[in-house]
Amino acid sequence: MDSIKRSKTRKVLAHLLWPVVPIVIVGGLKYPLLGLAAPVVMLMGAIGGIFRGRYVCGWLCPRGAFFDRIMGLISPKKEIPPLFRNYILRWAIFILLMGLVAFQIARVPTDINHLGKVFVRICIITTSAGILLAIIYHPRAWCSLCPMGTLQSVVGGQKLPLHMEDGCRECRICEASCPIGLKIVGNIKDGKLDSKDCLKCPECALSCPKNILHF
Repeated sequence: MDSIKRSKTRKVLAHLLWPVVPIVIVGGLKYPLLGLAAPVVMLMGAIGGIFRGRYVCGWLCPRGAFFDRIMGLISPKKEIPPLFRNYILRWAIFILLMGLVAFQIARVPTDINHLGKVFVRICIITTSAGILLAIIYHPRAWCSLCPMGTLQSVVGGQKLPLHMEDGCRECRICEASCPIGLKIVGNIKDGKLDSKDCLKCPECALSCPKNILHF
């Protein structure tokens, strides 16, 4: 599938997926079982990360789609602070949020409605943080800090790498189109992007005027 078709497919998926976020957050207040959508996406990310890195983040994450399609309309699209890519901070957030989830579940471990409520609350907290960061910085600023994104980047971030052929003129149009604002041009080693946070989307390849980027 070429970059144009892949981009169109990704956009269709995003339009279908982003409504899941308000449905879970708003509807979950009355119907807590809707919160169980969260661990389903988390499991998809954990398994998918082993084989394709952050592919699920870029293609199948409802919140990522929400940030792209909705927050992208109002975000100033500033550079994501380098601190957000620091793995010490990212693992600290991972441990904090996963610990909070485990603690809350352990309070009433056999009640499925309680389980749903736990994930609804976590979705409200993390999505609120993501919306705030999108308004201040970049639509997907939260994606740099997301615990599941961090996990995916670690277990399989180098899988399905972006390739760059010879001929780059360093216009950095590809970087401007990257949904997560990666520095592409300066991080190519042996013809491949040296970044575990690549979302495996086709946007950079589609924007390249020299047509030298591909997966």
